[in-house]
Amino acid sequence: MSAPAIAELEPQIRTALSKVQDPEIRRPVTELDMVRSIDIDADGGVTVGLLLTVAGCPLRDTLQSDISREVGAVPGVSSVRVDFGVMTEQQRRDLQSKLRGGAGGGEPVIPFAQPGSRTRVYAVASGKGGVGKSSVTVNLAAALAARGLSVGVVDADIYGHSVPRMLGVTDRPTRVEDMIMPPQATHGLKVISIGMFTQGNAAVVWRGPMLHRALTQFLADVYWGDLDVLLLDLPPGTGDVAISIAQLLPTAELLVVTTPQLAAAEVAERAGAIALQTHQRLVGVVENMSWLELPSGERMEVFGAGGGARVAETLSTTIGAEVPLLGQIPLDTRVREAGDAGDPVVLSDPESPAAVALSAVAERLAVRRESLAGRSLGLSPA
Repeated sequence: MSAPAIAELEPQIRTALSKVQDPEIRRPVTELDMVRSIDIDADGGVTVGLLLTVAGCPLRDTLQSDISREVGAVPGVSSVRVDFGVMTEQQRRDLQSKLRGGAGGGEPVIPFAQPGSRTRVYAVASGKGGVGKSSVTVNLAAALAARGLSVGVVDADIYGHSVPRMLGVTDRPTRVEDMIMPPQATHGLKVISIGMFTQGNAAVVWRGPMLHRALTQFLADVYWGDLDVLLLDLPPGTGDVAISIAQLLPTAELLVVTTPQLAAAEVAERAGAIALQTHQRLVGVVENMSWLELPSGERMEVFGAGGGARVAETLSTTIGAEVPLLGQIPLDTRVREAGDAGDPVVLSDPESPAAVALSAVAERLAVRRESLAGRSLGLSPA
């Protein structure tokens, strides 16, 4: 291949590389200054020098495959080789600054708490444990991501973390300087949990200040990118974590999960009523385990009936604004089986009754009209 031909080929290869995204950051490798060099030999063989953020990058094979596919499709390229290197400390700092919008080495901020943030934040709460709050959270997240939305999940239930297992995430986060790259589940759904930082199934024994610090890091130090929706799986009750979330994310909206029985409904009402003190919006109530469908087609109301409607009605009166019952989720063993397998039922068995009901709730959250309260309309006097 002549020198002019090689010179013409290089821009085409760079264009092809612009289609390759870093699997963790979800931006083109060319935009992230990861392409160190492009060498083309006389036979059309191409060697791409690529800088990894860290030496043990867990998605190195994905980058190798994507680069080989895109560059190999360029006419005139006979073979593709990727020569991996590692960014220097300064290059990582430059990358961190670029991802944070040129903020340099300043203190990290919580992007979802900034004026003009377009991310809808839903804090999924319950009055007591055992009502399936985490199952509801992961299935709503998976359903929203399957719709093409960019979704993140914070497992804020520090003591009872279970979200990574339910989403099938086993990878550990990657660090770029003091920035954390969250692992991803199906459909690019980003996840962070304290369970990713502990050894085995070790218990977390922390008091309030440590919980607050962990949540701050999950929200500020993790690189979430441009999310459409962020869901937080809160621990049961109205303790330290619920208070911290109200302080860190004052615009987060509460989604209350309950089961139908009276005892659970009464506790759920208390969990929702915290919105009066934190001045957060209650987006609605989800009634889980509403009934068991028998082979005969009859419904067995294992945990009673009417709890979700009661919670919605009581909270509407307490708050002084409509709090809708967003959906009733039937009791279905497939939800549990899918959660244990790390494949949410809305993806693994989308036609099952529970999956249909969960997807309908996700639909309501996805298309909810955005409030303009507190936003500048960009108008000026004539």
